[in-house]
Amino acid sequence: MNASCTLQLFANGAWCDVGSVSLLGPEAQGWRSKTYTGYSVEWAIEHGGARDAHAFACRFPVGLQAFEHPHWPVFLIDMLPQGFGREELLRRLGLSVTAGESVDWRLLLAGAGNSVGNLRVKEAASWLAANAGPLRGFTDDEVAERGDDFAEFLASHGLFVAGSSGVQGEWPKILLTRAEDGLLYLDHTLPDARAREHYIVKFGRGSNEALASILRHEAPYMALARMLGLRVHADLVLLKRALFIPRFDRQVTGGGVLRLGQESIATLTGNPGFDAVPSHDEVCRHLLRQCTHPLAEVLEYIKRDVANLALGNKDNHARNTAVQRDFSGGIRLTPLYDFAPMYLHPDGIARRIRWEGNDSGAPDWNRVIDKVCEMAQTLRDERRMPSAQKKALREVCRPALVEGLRSMAEPLRKIAAHGTDFGLESAVHAHLRLGIEAQAQRLTALN
Repeated sequence: MNASCTLQLFANGAWCDVGSVSLLGPEAQGWRSKTYTGYSVEWAIEHGGARDAHAFACRFPVGLQAFEHPHWPVFLIDMLPQGFGREELLRRLGLSVTAGESVDWRLLLAGAGNSVGNLRVKEAASWLAANAGPLRGFTDDEVAERGDDFAEFLASHGLFVAGSSGVQGEWPKILLTRAEDGLLYLDHTLPDARAREHYIVKFGRGSNEALASILRHEAPYMALARMLGLRVHADLVLLKRALFIPRFDRQVTGGGVLRLGQESIATLTGNPGFDAVPSHDEVCRHLLRQCTHPLAEVLEYIKRDVANLALGNKDNHARNTAVQRDFSGGIRLTPLYDFAPMYLHPDGIARRIRWEGNDSGAPDWNRVIDKVCEMAQTLRDERRMPSAQKKALREVCRPALVEGLRSMAEPLRKIAAHGTDFGLESAVHAHLRLGIEAQAQRLTALN
């Protein structure tokens, strides 16, 4: 087994070899193994200093300097198959579906060949190409009718899906792409020249009614998010037990497919593993430091937390929010995703990311605003902060944040009063109504 892997980045219509990651510790330690990460000399010279889509991640600017970590770089951990995708790939590799971290490296070298964003592992892409199976299209109804059995159906017909199931999370998900013939194909099997629309399709799980209600609400929740002024990419469509989610890391252009850089806030904040989470304060600090328009992004981030609290979306872990990077230097939060009434989850999911010393489920938004403004001032005073970022940080002020948050109050009141008109089921609306009204009152009272 190779102790290093080649990283490829999609730019200018082609996959380019841009760097590598080498294990300095035992493979059996999985993602906890010490690593050495670096860019190729050619890429470093051509794109030196870039932190946008030309880079591995914001915290890995392009350059000749190598990075040593006591674990894998977090962007590489983001590419490691988890949940449904991990189990399916383990079976394909002849390994136990309960195998632990000791097989992480093997999974990476087979399962990171078609990741979300514009990075992939070259060895995994080669392995995937050799094991992709035949090209076959499906109608939307065929995908929806089979629901959570779709993956098993594909496997029974020799259609390998690991390259199209690399989306992390516990829900079964598959990456499908619509071609010019209107049919849906496994994403990794369809040439870019034929691609017209890209989807993540999420399937229902089992017969639990609470889980079914969560899935049913994801499309109306996205519509509510748009009402609240949050950044939304497109409408979601539920067909039976299949939720069709248009992807925002892919853009079909006249010249093919543009792949945008994407990294989780786990990568943005440097938190490895799957249990460690940053605080909201830490996330905001990195958004202020890294994003092109820090006021817009930190306001968007706080508004999302208001919405999560008002609408019972407790599953706010470090991979349910991400940053998008384009090829023109732009760095911003991606559109919202995984927004649903997760308070319904039968496992009793708890709120994960919290405000430091100000979060018992009802943060004081005045204190949050004060803290963000204080962080912006501290960053402006840093000597090494680029002048353009210092200028952008001057826009982060209390009046702008108060105005942005107050704008949510009226739509929240409308949802509290007429939630069922906007797609909430009666029981969900009844459970949430008082909390939604309370958030509207808190925002109105901001000063």
